[in-house]
Amino acid sequence: MGHKFVEGLSSFLFEYDTPRMVLVRNNKVGLTFRLIQLVVLAYIIGWVFLYEKGYQSRDGVVSSVSVKLKGMTFTNFSGMGPYIWDATDYVYPPQGDSSFVVMTNFIITQGQKQGRCPENPETDQCDEDSKCIEGKHPRGGQGIMTGKCVNFNSTVKTCEIFGWCPVEIDDLIPNPPLLLEAENFTLFIKNSITFPKFKVSRRNLVERVTKQYLKSCTYHKVRDPLCPVFKLGYIVEETGQKFSDLAKKGGVICITINWDCDLDWPVKHCIPIYHFHGLYNDDNLSPGFNFRYARYYRENGSEVRTLYKVFGIRFDILVNGKAGKFDIIPTMTTIGSGIGIFGVASVLCDLLLLHFLPKRDYYKQKKFKYAEQDSLKPAKEEAISSSMCNLQEKENASP
Repeated sequence: MGHKFVEGLSSFLFEYDTPRMVLVRNNKVGLTFRLIQLVVLAYIIGWVFLYEKGYQSRDGVVSSVSVKLKGMTFTNFSGMGPYIWDATDYVYPPQGDSSFVVMTNFIITQGQKQGRCPENPETDQCDEDSKCIEGKHPRGGQGIMTGKCVNFNSTVKTCEIFGWCPVEIDDLIPNPPLLLEAENFTLFIKNSITFPKFKVSRRNLVERVTKQYLKSCTYHKVRDPLCPVFKLGYIVEETGQKFSDLAKKGGVICITINWDCDLDWPVKHCIPIYHFHGLYNDDNLSPGFNFRYARYYRENGSEVRTLYKVFGIRFDILVNGKAGKFDIIPTMTTIGSGIGIFGVASVLCDLLLLHFLPKRDYYKQKKFKYAEQDSLKPAKEEAISSSMCNLQEKENASP
């Protein structure tokens, strides 16, 4: 018993078995096999290693963005008089976040006080008091109904409301836009990023952006692709739109900053790439972008406000990025996957060899060795008979 155990252990430790190989000399199958291997090899080297950089480990970007807008324009229209507009007046919010609005057009309703006045005809018209339900606030209305139907003008009657009076009339949007000069305003973007896994930090003020260069440069995708100062008109142009059309009713533009860094090279080659996208289309259903805000003051002891309906361009700045660096673990994983894919060539060639070629039955006989259950009995009986014959010969040979 012990001898058999030692013999079995010795076979397990010191013997190696390998599958039997059948060499097939067939031009079609051989050529197909090599072509498939060549395609797999090109895929592994070209796509997985060179394009997808399968030998690198990856990390995502963590970023921060701040902006500053500069520019000044002058307006002079009835009801407001001469007025100078700077960044404090036309940028919302003023903190310089990654999402902000630049005012390009507006409608002003001056001297509003809380009291009673006719509602806007576009919201509600009436011909008798019964149609003005006291205490009701209609959708789109500017106040609470008092229950009376009053004259808005000589031809139109509307429900009387309690609210900020006089009501806002925003039927006519100024055209051309009042702040069309915003096209020449400049936007300065500061972006800081880090790849925590590789402990690499970068700014969009890269090595080639010097203090002197920053004072005079303006971004251009060909001439100055690294300059972080952008002209608003150029940004809108890059989205395929016309600034004067967008400025009338407003819109939304996305600025993306892409960091795609190969850290196997010096870090100075890790630079940002800027793209611009228009997000809103000018259609008939709620076109453009607008909001309202008010400036409050006191007059004769009463609170008074000037209401602004602002049309502007909203800018959203998004930062995308990834970094890669050589790592032995993904390299070995990619190589192992590639070796596994090479097995596809053998599978396809076996399929062709054993099922589609005219001599498939012949190849099957060479590749497979069949062992049937019924053929075991004659072999066993033959072995027993041979043993008995050998034993009989030994007895006859003995003196």
